[in-house]
Amino acid sequence: MVRRPVAWIVALVLFAEALGVLAVNWFLGVVVARQDMSLAGLDPDMMSVSSKIGGVVFGLYFALCGLVSLLVALRDRAPAGLGRVLLISAAVVHALLGAFAWGLIGWTAFLFMVVVLALIVLLLMTYDGRPEKPAGPVDPAGPADSGTPPPLSPPAAPTAP
Repeated sequence: MVRRPVAWIVALVLFAEALGVLAVNWFLGVVVARQDMSLAGLDPDMMSVSSKIGGVVFGLYFALCGLVSLLVALRDRAPAGLGRVLLISAAVVHALLGAFAWGLIGWTAFLFMVVVLALIVLLLMTYDGRPEKPAGPVDPAGPADSGTPPPLSPPAAPTAP
């Protein structure tokens, strides 16, 4: 089926995105620190540290979402509880980032965000909580304890007296 490969892909993408977000924010923090310029009276060192902390926090958030997806792929079970909430929140974050990316960066960043959003939604929708149907042959009469009556046979012809 498609469930496990999607979970693996989502895990890989979220781990890569966690590293990317961490690296970009760390780089921005270094750039702000080296320019030593104030923005509206803010302390440049505080802006640098804030950018680095934000990168670490969002990187850990995406890594945690990737861990949830990895556990889904390994266990082949639907995410439950906090894991499901984390994946839903990651989908919302990607939808919002996609909307901002369209206006600020361009359509390629928007496309990436929409693809990640679609993968997360696909992961959440393929594990709908219902067990899969067995792949083997199915007994036409059904299980013995299913509560359904056996199929009716045609009535026998009347015999002559």
